[in-house]
Amino acid sequence: MNFDPNVSVLIVAVLLLLSVLASKTASRTGLPVLAIFLLVGMLAGSEGIGKIVFNNTETARFLGSIALCFILFSGGLDTKMQEIRPVMWKGVILSTLGVLLTALLLGVFIYWITDFGWAVSMLLSSIVSSTDAAAVFAIFRSKNSGLKRRLRPTLELESGSNDPMAYFLVITFITIIQHPETPLWGMILSFLKGMGLGLLMGILIGKLMTRVINHVGLSSEGLYPVLTMSMMLLSMSFTEFVGGNGFLSVYLSGLMLGNSNIIHKRSLLRFFDGFAWLMQILMFLCLGLLVFPSQIVGIIGPGLLISTFLILIVRPLAVFLCLLPFKTYYKDLLLISWVGLKGAVPIIFAIYPMVANIPHAGDIFNLVFFITLTSLLLQGTTLFKVAGWLKLTIPERIIKKTILEFDSDTIKSVLEEMTVEPGFRCVNHTIVEMALPKTALIVMIERDDKYFTPNGSTIVEAGDKLTILADSRENLQFTFASLKELPTSKSKPETQ
Repeated sequence: MNFDPNVSVLIVAVLLLLSVLASKTASRTGLPVLAIFLLVGMLAGSEGIGKIVFNNTETARFLGSIALCFILFSGGLDTKMQEIRPVMWKGVILSTLGVLLTALLLGVFIYWITDFGWAVSMLLSSIVSSTDAAAVFAIFRSKNSGLKRRLRPTLELESGSNDPMAYFLVITFITIIQHPETPLWGMILSFLKGMGLGLLMGILIGKLMTRVINHVGLSSEGLYPVLTMSMMLLSMSFTEFVGGNGFLSVYLSGLMLGNSNIIHKRSLLRFFDGFAWLMQILMFLCLGLLVFPSQIVGIIGPGLLISTFLILIVRPLAVFLCLLPFKTYYKDLLLISWVGLKGAVPIIFAIYPMVANIPHAGDIFNLVFFITLTSLLLQGTTLFKVAGWLKLTIPERIIKKTILEFDSDTIKSVLEEMTVEPGFRCVNHTIVEMALPKTALIVMIERDDKYFTPNGSTIVEAGDKLTILADSRENLQFTFASLKELPTSKSKPETQ
């Protein structure tokens, strides 16, 4: 059925409104908010009350890829390097070897209980082998509770970085099915090339973003999110163009940008957080419209077997094997094993076999949809209950105290003025380029008998009178030195 543009916009607006309003029930019922979005899409679909017919798999795959791009970039922006650095190797091993082990172990089981054949079985297991960034980020960021022993950054790092490995496996087994003569060494080289270029381009484009944002000097603050969005899409498309993994590049470029000193950082974080939510809603609505609930009934049996084996056997075994070299508490292993959340990414990957006309593609999509829904409803609703049972949660009062302590950086105890002389290092440079300590802030500038509040892009001029707040005399003196000349102190405070 074709709609005119006005009707199409009306339908999208109504679905978005219903999804957002329905998400309010998530906190009351314990359902993950993403499952609510998926349910709204199913109710609006051809077999629901909305009767909207949507079966364009190419469009769904395109929209899903763009949405995943925003979700990964936003996740990278919000990830603090100082939090993930101590768990870097754990996250990397879980996101690579863990995904591979999950695909291999589950693939054997699927081959044993179905008639798919080994290649199709491995394709199905590869599609559901990664944990989903959208699901993990959404659940963690909708809760006030925290987790002990850096478990949250470990899980967020794994979920944000394991999609490239799953994507490689999916493409590899589709290639094997379509072209069985493809040599194994060629696939290994393709993997190394994709990961290597994705890593390189993500770092380079992330650094390029920082320089462009700080030096482009746009006339309106509202243009900076648009600029950043264009460079994010460039990171994805250009990396894919040169043969790299675009998803890895996008996540890393967001990680690099989020941990750099940039102007308008707070507004950029808010913009991409909101846009990531919009993309998640649109993606889950689209996937809900694409599924036919009547076809799910026929695969409930094998779907339950695969889900149970994946959740209770494969995921824990992969986690225990991957983290065996590390000193990890047994309770931590149990919780990481339980957080094998599936979300929109496996369903997006399940569209690829349909586009490629792979045998059993319809069954694969329905099974992946059922496995994902099972994971969201079972693991998503019980994540923090299991964490509480294992005594790994941080009480809400401690979370609030920690947030208050970190946010109180703007409350200073030392206030002094400084007049900028022509020979000072800061002359004709922006404040963000000065690398001031995080505990120091230029709160006001007097210039030509006029006062104004500066921001990171403000250029300091000779003759300016700077009003500086600092939490200690030591940091105040270091700030003065930073503005006058290159700092030489060996005990340099943490900079912004």
